[in-house]
Order: sequence, then C-alpha cells, then structure tokens
Amino acid sequence: MNLETALEIVAEYGDGDRLEGLKRHIDPIWIEEALAWSGTVTLRRRRLPAEQVLWLAIGMGLMRSVPIERVVDALELAIPDRRDTLIAKSAISQARRRVGEDPLAYLFTVSAAEWSGRSADAHRWRGMALYGMDGTTLRIADSPENRAVYGGQNTARGESGYPSVRIVAMMALRSHVLSAFRFADYGTGETTLARGIWNEVPENSLVIVDRNFLVKKDLIHLETSGNRHWLSRTKVNTKWAIREQLGKDDYLVEWDVNEPGLPSTWTLRAIHYQKKGFPRATLLTSLLDPEQYPAEEIVALYHERWETELAYDEVKTHMLDRQESIRSKTPDGVRQELWGIALAYNLVRVEMERAAAEAGVAPTRISFVAALSMIRAEFFQLGVSTGHSRRDSRQPAAPTQTAEASRLTPAPTRTQLSACREAQNEQLPPQAAREAHR
Repeated sequence: MNLETALEIVAEYGDGDRLEGLKRHIDPIWIEEALAWSGTVTLRRRRLPAEQVLWLAIGMGLMRSVPIERVVDALELAIPDRRDTLIAKSAISQARRRVGEDPLAYLFTVSAAEWSGRSADAHRWRGMALYGMDGTTLRIADSPENRAVYGGQNTARGESGYPSVRIVAMMALRSHVLSAFRFADYGTGETTLARGIWNEVPENSLVIVDRNFLVKKDLIHLETSGNRHWLSRTKVNTKWAIREQLGKDDYLVEWDVNEPGLPSTWTLRAIHYQKKGFPRATLLTSLLDPEQYPAEEIVALYHERWETELAYDEVKTHMLDRQESIRSKTPDGVRQELWGIALAYNLVRVEMERAAAEAGVAPTRISFVAALSMIRAEFFQLGVSTGHSRRDSRQPAAPTQTAEASRLTPAPTRTQLSACREAQNEQLPPQAAREAHR
C-alpha cells in the first residue's frame, strides 16, 4: 500500500474535518523522499510497511503509556492477515530495525523547516523572526546497550537509575514549533550540540538563549551573515569596556576576545535592568541600534525565553505522561524514538497553531493538554470506526464534538507562569537553577 492510498483510507475514518486538519500537515512527498533518501523503501509485501513504521514512531511519541502493539492496532498500521490477528511484538521490532532513524530524521528536518519558518514569519518582532534555544536531558530505558552508549549522571552513590540523552532544540518562540533538534550521549555538552544548530538559524532572525550559550566563537560567526542576531543574559564573570552610552542603563561595549581566528574585540550592547524583588541583571545582544530596537522592548522580549522551558515541560509531563523513561532498549531504537517524539510534538503544535488562527488568538493561548488529549482520542477513534480494532475499556473513548469544543479553549496567558519559574531559578545558585528545569 503506498502512502497516498493509506492517507485516502485514513481520511475515510472518523470525523473528516478534524482528521483533515491533522493529516494535512505531513506532505506525502516528504515521506516518500525520506524513505527513498535512506534506502528503506519496502520492496516486498510486509504486514508493517516502511511508511507505516514512520507513523508508528509518531504514534509512540503521542501515546507513551500505550503498549506498542496496541499503538499499531489503534492506528490500523498493520496490513490485516487472514485471521485478523494482532501483529506480533517481535514483528514490530523487526520493522523498526529495518527502517532505522534516518527516514525520521529526514522527515523531521524537512517538516520542521517548513512549519517553524512559516510560524516564525507570522509572529515577527520588528521584522525579526523569533527563536529560542535551550537544552535538557531525557531518561531512556535502562539496558546495558543504552548505558554503554549514552551514559548518565554519576552521583556519590554511583550511577543514576537510568541512562540519559542530552538534547538541545531550537523553536519558534511564539508557537513552540521546533525548528532544530539535536541529541547525543549524556556526557556531550549543550554548547557542543548547539554548534550544529547555529548554522540553521534563518536570515533576519533573533535567537534568545540562556547565558550557558554565551560562546564567543559561535555568536560571532552567527552575526557575520544574513542579519542574524542573538540575545542572552550575562555570566557573572563577563567583563567589558564601555564605549558609548545609548540611554539610561543602555551601553555599547567592547569585549576582549583573545581567541585564534576571531577579531581582537567584539562590539556588543549591554542593557541593565531590575525587576521588582530581583537582583539587577544585564542583557547582552548583537542588536546595536537603540532606535530600531528599544531597550525596554528587548528586556520584555528576553523573558519570552521561558517558553522553551514550557515546551520541554509539555513533552516530559504531558506527552510522555511522566513516565520514568522512553521505551526503546537499544541505541538505534532510542534515536528513532526521539525523532518520532520531536515529530509528534510538532504535529500537535502545528495543529494548535491552526486552531489558534481560526480562533484569532496567539498559539500559546491554546491549551496543549486539551489539544493532545483530543488528538490521542482521534487516533483511537480511527482504529475503531471500522469495527476492526481490538479496543478495550482501558483505551479512552473519542470525545463528542460538544466536549471537544468546550475543551479546546484559550488557556490563561503565560506571563504569571513564566515569572514564577523565573523567580524560582533566580533564587537558586547557578548550577541548581539549571538543574531545576531538567
């Protein structure tokens, strides 16, 4: 069964309007290209063809608490056999191994560039597309293979209970749509992973980052082409010389570089500010023109960086259902599953952005929890609408249209929640503050 036929069949299930809104985001050509590029096109008839494995990886990300064979069944991914039996778990594992991670990595890269670029373009600030970048860690299944490849945190009592992966992602700040996604073993630093992302920053963009990413070489290279800019808070030990005062608490400064292959000094803009009840803080940025980029707007803009923290919380707490770890027990499976999680998150977020546009509100005003719940229920409805799925009472029933209409309503604004998170981290020592959002 080719992808076009599969999508036509899926489109006949359930509520056509809602399903059309969900499936329209994945261009069938992207999947065909992903499989062709990676050399994993299915050449023989299998119960779980390669293109369906891609949807399985996405389904695994959306339904972490559901056993993998039930995900296959709920989404009707397997070609029925003569006895209409569930596909064996071993056959699912074999299908996942055949496909690997490459098609999913390709699909994420192509789709994220399209979705995040479109989203950031729709929510510009003074002509600049806004992005945020930050890192986190994610626990993976405890197996000898995973621990050997990815490692984990070492404590005074020995190794951590689970191995972990290090993740750095960049997203369109005002919609949470991921634009770039990198991961590696736990021992790899965030700034090392970020180095592969800086080159993907589009022209006419501003990237807001934590001060951990204040690396001279990376940021100087970012500034050299395409009107690409950055904004961060200073480190405690950052020192510079004032060159010119631009306004109250607003300065052009020079920072000594002293690194091979880079200019001897670096001209930046330093903006001091103090929020009531907090210590005085300083922002550094490459936005040097005070008239084009007013200081008070930059200060307000910096605090949108906390949207990246909220995005990680949406993935860990809600999409992955607070599970101890993701499910794959092999390094190859972990990589495939991580790309599936990133794709699944983006699909939810893109659909939320569509709903926000129809409602005339900002994408961050739509409830992620409600949207995720509706999409999960819709997936299960797909599997039961023809009467073939072996669904039981443990799977959630599809909500009625009335229930959905009442649930997908604008959420409260993020200002208070962001301020609360910031307050907590501001009162912690630097290392503890970073660990607070892991």
